[in-house]
Amino acid sequence: MLLIGNGRLVTRSQGTGFYENGCVAIDGKRIKKIGETNQLKKEFPEAEFIDAKGGIIMPGFVNMHNHIYSSFARGMSINGYAPHNFMDILEGLWWRLDRSMNLADCYHSGKVAYLDGLKNGVTTVFDHHASYGGIAGSLHELSRAADEYGIRTCLCYEVSDRDGFEKMKAAVKENLDFIKVSQQRTDDLQKAMFGMHAAFTLSDKTLDYCVSNTPDDVGYHIHVAEDIADVKDSLQKYGKPIVNRLYDFGILGEKTMLGHCIHIGPHEMELIRDTNTMVVTNPESNMGNAVGCPPALRMFDEYQILMGLGTDGFTNDVTESFKFANLIHKHHLADPTAGGNQIPAMLFENNPQMANRHFETKLGVLEPEAAADVIVVEYQGPTPMTAANPNGHILFGVNGAMVRDTIIDGVIKMRNREVVGIDEEKVWHEAQVQANDLWRRINN
Repeated sequence: MLLIGNGRLVTRSQGTGFYENGCVAIDGKRIKKIGETNQLKKEFPEAEFIDAKGGIIMPGFVNMHNHIYSSFARGMSINGYAPHNFMDILEGLWWRLDRSMNLADCYHSGKVAYLDGLKNGVTTVFDHHASYGGIAGSLHELSRAADEYGIRTCLCYEVSDRDGFEKMKAAVKENLDFIKVSQQRTDDLQKAMFGMHAAFTLSDKTLDYCVSNTPDDVGYHIHVAEDIADVKDSLQKYGKPIVNRLYDFGILGEKTMLGHCIHIGPHEMELIRDTNTMVVTNPESNMGNAVGCPPALRMFDEYQILMGLGTDGFTNDVTESFKFANLIHKHHLADPTAGGNQIPAMLFENNPQMANRHFETKLGVLEPEAAADVIVVEYQGPTPMTAANPNGHILFGVNGAMVRDTIIDGVIKMRNREVVGIDEEKVWHEAQVQANDLWRRINN
């Protein structure tokens, strides 16, 4: 039995959502009870106690869209790289990176990304992987890294035609192999989706091949209309918008997640809504790639689409994306009220709901029988925190580096900012050596 108490408890549960001096009781992998600290300490006197010391106790974060392999791009310089648009960024940076990646690169990038996420309070990660220099077994390497930290993760491989038909088939096989492995697990820590890059790198022949090989109960994870070039390609080659094309192939559905959706129209939004398909927006990445601001608030409000928030590999700190999402829509719409309700709902409500279309254990809330995924944030605000304003405190006062304790599946993974059972210095050193070797391969 484990108690986490003496903190401002934000449960994200209906009804009793906030305790001034709250406590979470954990029994095994599940939450047993929530309540006042003194009450639960009396009820479970033998339990191990983690003292939040007045900080925030809350559910662990869910990152709905990441690119772990991009970890090794930080600080990298590629000879001749001078992009003018998003297509240049893909061809000159990301595709050059993933074409050079081997299995060791996948494993070590996974170790540092999951470690960084864990230290930032992220307890569940949905990743979209590509490593065309080493396809077979690459998801296994990410899975192995995730298991070392005990972090929840949902993986897929990015199918694309960009490197030819044989590599496309190998990417499909990597998805299917990991889907089979993940379905054999019973711990509810790892799941699989079927990954695709973007419509402009997927021919009709390839889409048909993917769909005909994907099990019925598996959803797709695909980029949609991240850049206007993707839209033009679909209209010119196939005479239809991207979402319509995906709909015609039966790719949309409640377990499918569309990334970005920046340049889509009302009819496409209707198709997404009517098929109960999920959408994840990635504000920092969109700004960094200069691809535009998505109609995320319109999809959320007018079309009632289940919208989530991801980092797209830009960071492993979802509080950064929370802040950027709050700003980008205000700036874009010239409306200081834009996103005030929708953005917190995406991160704190929708991300867990989306994740629970794949994971069985209830995520994102602190209530009996929910997953014991809990974080403690070392935060003392200058103003009162009440049931009405925790989102404001997190938005303006909290960042991932303030996470002090991380518990996943009832196991303490980080205590007082020290990751349990992991030699962090060794992890970072090995990653730097591996990344340096990758950079050398890219530029040679």
